Amino acid sequence: MEFSAQQIAGLVEGTVEGNPEVKVNDFAKIEEGRPGCISFLANDKYEHYIYTTESSIVLVNDTFQPREELKTTLIRVPDARQAVATLIRMYDSMRPRLKGIDSTAYVDPSATIGKDVYLGPFVAIGPKAVIGDGCVLHPHATVGAGASIGNGTEMYSNSVVYHGCKVGANCILHAGCVIGADGFGFTRTEDGYEKIPQIGIAVLEDDVEIGANSCVDRAVMGQTVIRRGTKIDNLVQIAHNCDIGSHTAMSAQVGIAGSTKVGEWCVFGGQVGVAGHAKIASYTQAGAQSGIANDVKKERTNVMGYPAIDYNNFWRSSVVFRKLPDLNKQIYQMEKEIEALKKHLNIED
Repeated sequence: MEFSAQQIAGLVEGTVEGNPEVKVNDFAKIEEGRPGCISFLANDKYEHYIYTTESSIVLVNDTFQPREELKTTLIRVPDARQAVATLIRMYDSMRPRLKGIDSTAYVDPSATIGKDVYLGPFVAIGPKAVIGDGCVLHPHATVGAGASIGNGTEMYSNSVVYHGCKVGANCILHAGCVIGADGFGFTRTEDGYEKIPQIGIAVLEDDVEIGANSCVDRAVMGQTVIRRGTKIDNLVQIAHNCDIGSHTAMSAQVGIAGSTKVGEWCVFGGQVGVAGHAKIASYTQAGAQSGIANDVKKERTNVMGYPAIDYNNFWRSSVVFRKLPDLNKQIYQMEKEIEALKKHLNIED
């Protein structure tokens, strides 16, 4: 489908600067632009591309002021990044929704399957499982006995929801993710490690997205909960009995140890680790590779490093750390000079 600059401006409440009739039918990064595509500029370091891009339309912030002549049509909006995200969502929603049950899919007779569902090749649905309306399960997705999947949720290939677990509406489970595997629970004995049965479940509320090969473990008893709107990247581990607050975002390789409570709207960079039984206040931000060993009690705290400390303190400390070799030489030289001075003055320790 093609859309004119004027039509797109109406969708994102923008203002056209250039040819309002120019049409596009695809998206492209500004540095890879080509005729018939729409791009966006939201970061100043990419500004030089706007003067050479072949894209027919570029979304820009209202504040953008070109320094050279442009050959593309601009659509000015308050937030170019948000505007392009809106357009991409609209574009994606136009894709035809998959429907139907493949002949190789297995559905237990006691399972409940909603309307307009797609079950791809070799999907497996266990006893008394419930699949909501409009769900899409790609090849080899598995839903265990007694588990439930909310309306409009999509499970990609080889994603697994274990027995008894609950996934809300409009969730996305990417390939290889596992919801409800046993938590890491063992007792040490003279003969080795004895397994503690994990008899709880894992619960994902509505609008949660779980990245590829990420794991949310079931609880020892009770529930591991990922609350509404949380977005989890690839290769993330959420241990048993954790409670992850709504609209929290976690980048790749984050690890949350057992029984940790994370508040709402937190943001964790890549490879952040959080110790077990910690309580993390809402709106906490943790920089990449931070190690949070204790509670974060104050909301809107920014931390960095291991053990994690205040973000600004971390960067001040890192300046000192870089100077440690020189400081060590200076201290060594001072010790030699002090020792020489003592000998000169006949001072004994």
